[in-house]
Amino acid sequence: MTTKTRNILAWILSGIIGLMLSASAVDKIIGSSHALQMGASFGLSTGTYSLLGIVEILSVALFLNPRTGVLGTLLLSSYLGGAIATHLQHQQGILFPAVIETFVWITAIIRFPELIHRIQK
Repeated sequence: MTTKTRNILAWILSGIIGLMLSASAVDKIIGSSHALQMGASFGLSTGTYSLLGIVEILSVALFLNPRTGVLGTLLLSSYLGGAIATHLQHQQGILFPAVIETFVWITAIIRFPELIHRIQK
């Protein structure tokens, strides 16, 4: 794969991840009925769920910025790991957050090839 193709693929995947997670974050921040229902199913207050949306959108912003992309990857991975743990605790499906986390890491490895060297050591 050429560098140009890799860069285009990385930015397309980053854009998709950014749009999906930003929509999720905005949904939590504005307190839509779906978000409030989901937060209530986890036993979270409206304020706590809004705070999670702020953390999510800040993590996405760091992920999309090339200078802070690795930090954003780690924060999104932690955020999604917490989502997986919360879903498991409440006997809900983990497929969606697990797939998103997989795509975050695939995209990060394409965008930041140095991660492969860090992981292998």
